[in-house]
Amino acid sequence: QVQLVESGGGLVQAGGSLRLSCAASTSTFSINTIGWYRQGPGNQRDMVARIVSAGVTDYADSVKGRFTISRDNAKNTVYLQMNNLKPEDAAIYYCSAIVTDGRVQYRYWGQGTQVTVSS
Repeated sequence: QVQLVESGGGLVQAGGSLRLSCAASTSTFSINTIGWYRQGPGNQRDMVARIVSAGVTDYADSVKGRFTISRDNAKNTVYLQMNNLKPEDAAIYYCSAIVTDGRVQYRYWGQGTQVTVSS
């Protein structure tokens, strides 16, 4: 069982920045994939950014060049630096991790943190 706790959401004006944090209850070395998803009102939950095996990063096209995902293994924490925020970035942001145990993969979710962007 992996617990994920997000923090760092809030209200920001368009063009501003926020940094989200996701603290994992286990070593991030044991996590295959960890990343951020977001879900706006009436929308599905979409991938924003993730770190896969070997530290490769992957971003949604809509955030490339503006968002940066990073990982601090010593703190078991993953960050999402969000710059030049736009109103369409407003959503609940969720941290998610995939852990493999033998042949079985388990996905875990945090409780989410709200990001609001005013125009």
